[in-house]
Amino acid sequence: MKTGGGGGGGGGGGGGGKRLVLGVSGSIAAYKAADLASQLTKRGHDVTCVLTRAARELVTPATFHPLTGNPVHVDLFAAESEGQGGGYRVEHVGLADRTDLLVIAPATANVIGKIANGIADDFLTTLVLAYAGPVLVCPAMNDRMYAHPAFRRNLETLAGFPEYEILEPQAGDLACGREGMGRLADVARIIARIDSILRRRSSA
Repeated sequence: MKTGGGGGGGGGGGGGGKRLVLGVSGSIAAYKAADLASQLTKRGHDVTCVLTRAARELVTPATFHPLTGNPVHVDLFAAESEGQGGGYRVEHVGLADRTDLLVIAPATANVIGKIANGIADDFLTTLVLAYAGPVLVCPAMNDRMYAHPAFRRNLETLAGFPEYEILEPQAGDLACGREGMGRLADVARIIARIDSILRRRSSA
């Protein structure tokens, strides 16, 4: 796993539009995911959004569908897709097979803890476990949560997973009224890191 700041650069990265999944979890920073989805789509990427139950308390699927032109996934058992040779498979597996890069922004302590411990109890976490490609995790939370030993342990666990990258949050004013480390990385930084990942994969 790689951590740290965003890479440089403009351009769509990777020589053309890619199939991206944007996982949105229940941080107050979820509203920034709409801007991220919009900008990625304008750059030529095919973006599919997945919202957790907690995220839907802050933003709605109707926010993301017009921005990407794709269905927004919220329910693990709601959708199936046609598989090769006929028959059907659950959509989180089909979506995993079609995805070039999975981005989780914002990623809460809850979602990071589930992924680190192999818990798959909603569309996003089952998708993560079914997906074998690169994953960019962008944490966002209260500064004390970010510093808690249990969370740090979970983040270290992700460090052992192949093809995972973590874009560290920024310091600044937090939604809780405190100031400290935990703000979701700026959308420009997230896009720069996405471009870097896609460029590296296209040149490998």
